[in-house]
Formats: sequence, C-alpha cells, structure tokens
Amino acid sequence: MNTKQSAATAVAAPAMDVERVRQDFPILKRTMRGKPFVYLDNGATALKPQAVIDEEMRYYSELGANIHRGVYEFSETASALYDGARDKVARLIGAPNPRQVVFTKSATESVNLIVYGWALKNIGQGDEICVTEIEHHANFVPWQALAERTGARLRFLPLVPETGLLDLSNLNDLINERTKIVAVTAMSNVTGYMPPVETILERAKAVGAVTVVDGAQWVSHASVDVEALQADFLVFSAHKMCGPTGVGVLYGREQLLEEMDPFLYGGDMVLRVRTDKTVFKEIPDKFEAGTPNIAGVIGFGRAVDYLLDIGMDAIHAHEQQLLAYALEQMSGIDGVTCYGPTDLNVRGGILSFNVGDAHPHDTGSILDEDGIAVRTGLHCAHPFMCALGIPGTTRASFYLYNNREDIDRLVQSVRRVQEIFA
Repeated sequence: MNTKQSAATAVAAPAMDVERVRQDFPILKRTMRGKPFVYLDNGATALKPQAVIDEEMRYYSELGANIHRGVYEFSETASALYDGARDKVARLIGAPNPRQVVFTKSATESVNLIVYGWALKNIGQGDEICVTEIEHHANFVPWQALAERTGARLRFLPLVPETGLLDLSNLNDLINERTKIVAVTAMSNVTGYMPPVETILERAKAVGAVTVVDGAQWVSHASVDVEALQADFLVFSAHKMCGPTGVGVLYGREQLLEEMDPFLYGGDMVLRVRTDKTVFKEIPDKFEAGTPNIAGVIGFGRAVDYLLDIGMDAIHAHEQQLLAYALEQMSGIDGVTCYGPTDLNVRGGILSFNVGDAHPHDTGSILDEDGIAVRTGLHCAHPFMCALGIPGTTRASFYLYNNREDIDRLVQSVRRVQEIFA
C-alpha cells in the first residue's frame, strides 16, 4: 500500500445537505478537551440523531410495557412498534420476508447464533471453514473456536499487503468440496476495503457451502439487496447506523433458519410447554427468548427511517468524497503512511494511517488533545495487522454528518504529531 494514494476515483455524490444533517445530532454541539468536537470514530459506533433519542425515550415515558404478552393498549402499541421495526429492517436490506430478520444484541451475537444454532449440527471432522485474513474478530474467533471444537480445518483467503486486496488466485483450492462455511466481511473495519464478495459467494455456492457475510460496516454505509447478494446469512448492528446500542440483526435464508436450534431458551419463544416436551414458535420468534431490548429495537426502526430519508447511496457517495479529500490532504504530510487499496471504488469511508515512528496510541492522544475522536490500535483485527506486519494504526472513520472541516482539523492535528515525532 502506498503512502501517496490516488483520490481520483471517488464517485459523485447525490445532493446531501451535510450542514442540515449535523443539526440533527446534539452531541456535535459539545466540546472535547475544550475544543470543538470532531467525531471520527464511526467504525466503532455512530452518533445518534435527536429523532432516535426521542423515539427510544418515548417508549419509556409513554408506553413502558412488555411486548407480545399483554392485551392492554400500551402493550399492543409497543408490540406493533417492535414488529414494525422488523418490517423496516427487512425493507432496508431487501429481505423478501420480515420473518427472516432476527433481533439479537449485536452482530457478534448474530454470528454466535449461527455457530450454535446451525454449524455445531452440521460441521465435523474433516470439514473446512474458509474465512479471510481481514475479518473483525467477531467473524473470525467464533469460526476458529468451532474448528477447534469439531476438528474442522480453518482456511484463509490471504491479504496482499502491498495492494490491500484479498488474493483470490487460489480461490478454487481454498473453497472446495470439503468447505462447509465461507465467512467474509463486506467491508473491512480497518481500511474500508470492500472485497469482491459476489465472486467469493459464487464460488461458495458452487461447492454447496453456507455463506456468512459480516455487514457491520457495510450495511450502515451503502445500499444493500440481500436477494441480489444471495448470502445465506448477513449480520449487522444497529449502533453503527445511528441506532441504539444493544441491538443486532441476523438475516437468514428461511430454510436455514427453520433448521436451526434456538441459541437461548425461555419465555416468549415457546408455543407450548409440557412436562415432557416444549414446542417452539416459528421463526423469528424462536430465537428471541425473554424480554428483548424493546426501546432499542423501536429506536432502531426510527434510525432506519432516518437513513432512508437521506438515502444510502447519498451517504456512501458523501463518505467517498470525504475519503478522497482526506487522502489528498494527508499525502502532503511527510512520513504518513495510509493503508488500503488505492481504488476508492472498492472502499468505504475509513482511513487508517501511521505517522512515522509514532505509536498509534501516541497519535490518538495528541488528536484527543485537539478535540478529535479516532480509534487507535489493532481494531479487533489482529490477523489483519499481522499480515501487514504493523503494531496497529490510527483510524479515522467517516459518516453522514462529517464534513471537510472535520478533515481539515484532522490533518492539522496530524501535522502536529509529525512535528513532535520528527
């Protein structure tokens, strides 16, 4: 990967009034370390617009009831809002049926639900699981643990450090007739690289492997059509897309969801319980035991409305313009190394970099002094960093409310890092 990266391939953005958007996020009016707040840690979690905050609070202040059990008005209203959020998520990702959308607490839990509900019944000694070297730990460690538990073999699509791309030259060998699961991210949380998921899934389907797509970074930043993608499973989280924390999504192909065992057992996921046998509800209810994060799911529904009102294509294009501008500005700073593909058409709005010999934590601390929030370290992607041969990066990740002034502040602060460690 080159220190000086081309920024010429960013797409033109549909009209989006970012300054109007910024008014919807109350936290952007705050200061940090006495400086105007610049939030560039969207890869970790997104800020929440006032409409989502209000929607979540409205549940607590005006309803407060549990769902799917009460026959009184407030419970029925809460149930309708909760179930309506499922419908909205299904429309967001192009799912043909809302029953294919399961609410969990996170994308991490969604992957584990696949492991415990499907994989443990279907993976054994001699089978193979294929993942990539660029996965977040949430889509790596569960498959590693599954392989250790079952005796399956874990294989890897490797990263080419010089280009920041996956090496697919041995795709047909790595995904073969012994492969039972292929798990791949749709967008790297380290560099924003969007690998050729369609090519990988096509090969997986040719050998009959089940496919799992980690969309935690992707779904929040781009238009998604699961029917066109033809993934068996897709996982993502509400908090990375302007929704509350504690809400995740598992989308699954109906047949596979029907075959899966519940991950959790208890109330609300049962149809009938007798001393000799329990009969579970249909999907998705059989996977949602106990009282869920009702306020969070309702708030997530409002976040989906908010994003769709702006337009996912507009958001993606805006982020690419910010990335192109950031790369252009960073290229003028001596000693800065930026990581990721040079072609912005295969990237989302994430910029990982290092400044000379400065440790990422030192860089992040100086940026913090200037009121700028970024992520530093290994980004829950240790194998990725091992492939790059570096101890970590500083990561600036963009979203719909970021503007060029945020980039200018970042660049100014990085120049200060360079001066300190020169």
